Amino acid sequence: MRNTWIALLALVLPLAASQGQDADWKVGLARVKVTPEQPVFMSGYASRNKPFEGVHDDLFAKAIVLEDSAGTRAVLVTSDLIGFTADIAKPIRERIAKETGIAAASVLLNSSHTHTGPELSLDPKPEGGRTVADVERTIAYTKQVQDKVVQVVKEAAGKLQPAKLSWAVGLVHFPMNRREFTIERGVILGVNPRGLADRSVPILRVDAADGKLRAVVMGATCHNTTLGPQDYQISGDYTGRAQRQLEAAHPGVETLFVQGCAGDANPYPRGSYAIADQHGDELAREVTRLLGGKLTPIKGPLKVASGEVTLPLSIATVRDELEKDAAAKTGYKATAAKAALARLDKNEKVATEYTCPLSVWQFGGDLTLVALSGEVVVDYVKLIEDALGPNRLWVAAYCHDVYGYLPSARVLREGGYETRGLYAGGIGQFSPAAEGVLVEKVRQLAREAGRK
Repeated sequence: MRNTWIALLALVLPLAASQGQDADWKVGLARVKVTPEQPVFMSGYASRNKPFEGVHDDLFAKAIVLEDSAGTRAVLVTSDLIGFTADIAKPIRERIAKETGIAAASVLLNSSHTHTGPELSLDPKPEGGRTVADVERTIAYTKQVQDKVVQVVKEAAGKLQPAKLSWAVGLVHFPMNRREFTIERGVILGVNPRGLADRSVPILRVDAADGKLRAVVMGATCHNTTLGPQDYQISGDYTGRAQRQLEAAHPGVETLFVQGCAGDANPYPRGSYAIADQHGDELAREVTRLLGGKLTPIKGPLKVASGEVTLPLSIATVRDELEKDAAAKTGYKATAAKAALARLDKNEKVATEYTCPLSVWQFGGDLTLVALSGEVVVDYVKLIEDALGPNRLWVAAYCHDVYGYLPSARVLREGGYETRGLYAGGIGQFSPAAEGVLVEKVRQLAREAGRK
């Protein structure tokens, strides 16, 4: 009898949470499989020296189109991929705008940053042991993904139905700060139990007009790296597992994952598919718990403020200084200096700044979603909380343009892997001043979007 009551409560509580709320939104949902069918190289670990060998679980791109009562539309696309660089993402957003009428500035592309997914690139130059044929397959696959993302948004936009939105925040325990401090080697990629980590799990619940669950958008802040460079099977890692578990428990319900400021967080422990399942199951259980509890209704209107921010780089621009930096045997500064010298040899200028997109979505007075580009370290969660206030706030990264790592001033001062800066779209490490520039731009966009 006790188990029967528990089962009944699990059904009644979510419905009760949505009753009394008008269906003042319209929502469209769609998904498309993006598992590669041809042998392409995987992304995330430079030590891999051959294409993937099989498929452990399929990868998807999923779209949710939101429309408020005034007809304002925006779209969130999530993907089980490493991340879209600007040269891949910008054409997608522009094509979506052209084919759906949803402004490119209102298109948010987020990736789970799985390291057991395919490489994405439009660069025709073979590098890192790749052959011309390898590069051609990667380019063909990348263009196919672009087409599929545009198509899945068009499909979702054509399936708008009345809906109710609500949200809540929970907790998982597996995100671990990975900046380990050592005496001999400085800051290394390791395990730092006392380091900062964002263990929050924000969710956006989507109900039909009758209160039936239609979709859930969930977030976490942790590199999708339970699996390592020794793994050559395509997989969504822990985030893919969490989505599958939720969909199995709620047939017909769409699940989407949004990655947070995970630049300096790894899963703990890590190293096997069994552990990836363990972390995915933990995330799915917490989302299930939240779905069965009390959520906060989200009213409109929806307002999107989007723009670009120009972040200063820290790199010498004259040959003498670059040669001095390049003389170091190792280090990201030396690597950047060597690349800059190669540009000078071609009579090209060395950039001193990098411009990237970001956006803020404001859901009435109920929720603010901040979408940052790049692999952003966790410090920025607190910095943005200090700038905007900590309540009714969801901070995401890996959006729009995954150009490299965006470290905080603290991380730059301490050193370590996350200071490496750009690995796409240019060369150079970020200046400590980039921190303040980014936060001020977020503050400006939040004001434009109407956050109070």
